[in-house]
Amino acid sequence: MSPLAQVFAVIAALIHVLFFVMESILFTRPKVWRRFGLKSQADADVMKSMALNQGFYNLFLAVGVFVGVALVHTAAVTSGVAAVLFGCGCMLAAALVLVSSNRRFLRASIIQGALPLLAIALVVL
Repeated sequence: MSPLAQVFAVIAALIHVLFFVMESILFTRPKVWRRFGLKSQADADVMKSMALNQGFYNLFLAVGVFVGVALVHTAAVTSGVAAVLFGCGCMLAAALVLVSSNRRFLRASIIQGALPLLAIALVVL
């Protein structure tokens, strides 16, 4: 696995850790819930449980990529590459679902999916 693919994968994972922080820890702050298109604190309170769950999904994907990159630097290279591809593939798929659900999320989808796409492309090409 090329160093550049690893860099893209790690940055994508770090972004997903940031999503975790926003969704699972800071979600009820107005500055945060407005980023998710919510209009009021009442809406944020209703969505809080869903956001908590979604944030942990993002954290678990990030951890999978971190573990995969670490494994690439051991005797378990093939397992590491598989873990990175799986994590990045899930991130990319989630970005595609996001934009397909609502075109106004195009920017968020690009932020979520561009780096995993680049990492995958560098591994398979």
